[in-house]
Amino acid sequence: MNRHEHGHRHHDEAMLSVEDALERILGHFHVLEAEETPLLDALGQILAEDAVSAHDIPPLDNSAMDGYAIQAASVANATEESPMTLRVVGAVAAGELPSTSVEPGTAVRIMTGAPIPPGADSVVPFEETDEIERRNSGHDITEIGIKIAAPLGSDIRPAGQDVRENTRVLSAGTVLRPSEIGVLASLGFGKVKVVRRPVVAILSTGDELLNAGDAYSEGKIYDANSYSVAASVLRYGGVPKLLGIARDNLDSMNTKLREGLEADMLITSAGVSKGDYDMVKDVLADHGRIAFWSVRMRPAKPLAFGVLNAGGDRQVPHLGLPGNPVSAMVAFEQFGRAAIHKMMGKTGYLKPRIQAILDEPIYNTDGRRVYARAVISKQNGDYHAKLTGNQSSNLLTSMAGANGLAVCPEDLSVKEAGETVEVQMLDWPEDVF
Repeated sequence: MNRHEHGHRHHDEAMLSVEDALERILGHFHVLEAEETPLLDALGQILAEDAVSAHDIPPLDNSAMDGYAIQAASVANATEESPMTLRVVGAVAAGELPSTSVEPGTAVRIMTGAPIPPGADSVVPFEETDEIERRNSGHDITEIGIKIAAPLGSDIRPAGQDVRENTRVLSAGTVLRPSEIGVLASLGFGKVKVVRRPVVAILSTGDELLNAGDAYSEGKIYDANSYSVAASVLRYGGVPKLLGIARDNLDSMNTKLREGLEADMLITSAGVSKGDYDMVKDVLADHGRIAFWSVRMRPAKPLAFGVLNAGGDRQVPHLGLPGNPVSAMVAFEQFGRAAIHKMMGKTGYLKPRIQAILDEPIYNTDGRRVYARAVISKQNGDYHAKLTGNQSSNLLTSMAGANGLAVCPEDLSVKEAGETVEVQMLDWPEDVF
């Protein structure tokens, strides 16, 4: 699809598989450019350049315990019955540098994370000394009794044990989870260069729609799709841009579409079925090239995809979802989520999948892949899938009750109760897994 095809509308009458539709769609998306962002804001994004350490972590040999830094040779014969008494010549806390060296017969009181004083080669924990007895008897800690023969190097964390200076700690392409955010913070990164989040414009169409929050009007319905899709965009790492509702007139449609051309992707809902009002299709075609597909899936058979001209050589991919709210959500899960992930630089497009035992049958009446809304639970070590009742694509509550989509393949007319079924997990509930 190129800019010279402006105004040309293409109808693809073939029934596409989900995989074919996804391949065609993803071919029009690319990884977005990098941006520098505050570290915490980068959660879930892709690192755009290698993160290299400027110093060792930890920077110095340090203590793994609260205790006493000593020379192991000084306590070689120490036992609980016969402690070795050492002279305490100083103390060092975490964040301080030691001001006293350890020599034979001496010890330095040390806290966890504090640098090991020169001369010391072991740390003895408080619990292996007589410090408590000395304090309870009111004595100053000028001497300390060591009750164990500490092995050489015990309870010392060596410099660079976690990270060595000038090493690559995280590679470009890494997804930043909380652990990676912590690693970057430990390296001193306050900001980080990541693939930027895609801006996704979301538009609903129709004179019958009300905005959420508006006063109810008889004969109208509230626009659920904008919010369910926007929430999904947000959940998967994108930045939703709600355009609101385009009314069934040319001025409204054109105005809203122009706003959407500032985004990285435009998602519309409704107006993609063969019987829908043609004005929606005509306006979309006037802005670029659009194809209307039948995808071999239930729900969400009708789908539109194309590119809109945004000025110069810039084009904005457009995904047209069905108007029924469940269809819109299921189609977004299969196609919109994958597009967002590709723009973010992520390589895994598929939802986690499990195998579950069906508690009731899934019927396939017309050779399409059925995505049945289901509740997954664990019983006696096996996952079970129970459908959420009426599977009509206009019943959004059936989606709200589900934590997975149980899949009946195209070539089966029924998946019987008791059979194993593949489930795309919408969520990963802690009480199940």
